[in-house]
Amino acid sequence: MAFTEKDFYLDEFRGRTLVLAVEKKTLRATTARRRLSAVVRELVAHGSRVLVIVGEATAAERGRSPRRWLGLPQARVRRPPGSPPSRRRGDTVRWRDDDADGSLAEIWEVVRVRPLCVVLCRGSALAPACRVAERLRVHKLVLLDPAGGLREPNSRRVFSFLDQATLDVLLEAGEAEFHGLSHRRAMLGEIDRVLEGGVGSVNLCKVDGVSRELFTYEGSGTLFTRDDYCRVDRLSIDDFHEVERLVARGQREGLLKPRSAHELAQLLLGGFGAWIGREHLAGIGALYVTPYENDAAGEIAGLYTFTRFKGERIGRRLVRRLVAEANAQHLRYVFAVTGNEEAARFFRAEGFRQVGQDDVPASKWHSYDPARRGRVKVFRVDLG
Repeated sequence: MAFTEKDFYLDEFRGRTLVLAVEKKTLRATTARRRLSAVVRELVAHGSRVLVIVGEATAAERGRSPRRWLGLPQARVRRPPGSPPSRRRGDTVRWRDDDADGSLAEIWEVVRVRPLCVVLCRGSALAPACRVAERLRVHKLVLLDPAGGLREPNSRRVFSFLDQATLDVLLEAGEAEFHGLSHRRAMLGEIDRVLEGGVGSVNLCKVDGVSRELFTYEGSGTLFTRDDYCRVDRLSIDDFHEVERLVARGQREGLLKPRSAHELAQLLLGGFGAWIGREHLAGIGALYVTPYENDAAGEIAGLYTFTRFKGERIGRRLVRRLVAEANAQHLRYVFAVTGNEEAARFFRAEGFRQVGQDDVPASKWHSYDPARRGRVKVFRVDLG
């Protein structure tokens, strides 16, 4: 069976703890509860621990198990060998604002033996969820908000990623207001505190997009990370399996040409990757030098970034790193060949000029598909 995007993320979350925070009013629709339940079930089934924190629960709801209403699975007790039995019999905790430490102790009593805990709050889920995530230093906090991810000013486009340094700037006086985010300043402050406290990452999305946000490369909301949102470095052998999936995706989208196993190996061995945060490989690109050693030239090949990251300028970072690598190797020029008009605009914006096919090494065209050669454009930048 093929290894899917969902498999990749489920494997990342295995053995980790995730906190999902949502207000009760967001779950009024049966469809919303089903979507949340489906995600929780998959996480639990694949070895994750999940804390579902529900805000604005009434006294009556806090007095009974919410699992049936939420459609959540029965969490089987898994007591570690040799450990004392838990004093708690259920998997639900009532959050007490006046005794946060006591509530946290109760949560720990549940999650040490069960993979699922539901926490019910009288008020909003935001502050308790952030306290739980920070104090327990969980792997990921997911805020399910009706407004979804952060949107750019005067735009429908959602910010895909924000690192903590960028978030700190956004929280400076007047910045959130300038970006039309004054109504979300308190939430952004909580997210900043959580990242500072050691939580790996925070996702902000709508409940109907939570599966796409957690289990796909495309996502649906905004991912906040502690580290610089983009790191470009050489690929290692442990990255190759994931890179092969990226290449296959780019080929399906028509952005990358089909490659033989040998060509794919060349791409991997000369490749660089762009990582978001610590784990998310957002784009790839390679610098081919060996075939053009006699010309002291290099070719940028296999350049591909996920659609979600196009606005994050990941492609720009990759190309600039590849050009820097070419300079370090004292090459005379770097070139790229593309049949995609969007890619052509990108290379022009990066200072490449369109040239004729005779202005790059003749070896480039050995065994090149004649039909494709008639469609492609060639771009080149000379190095000083």
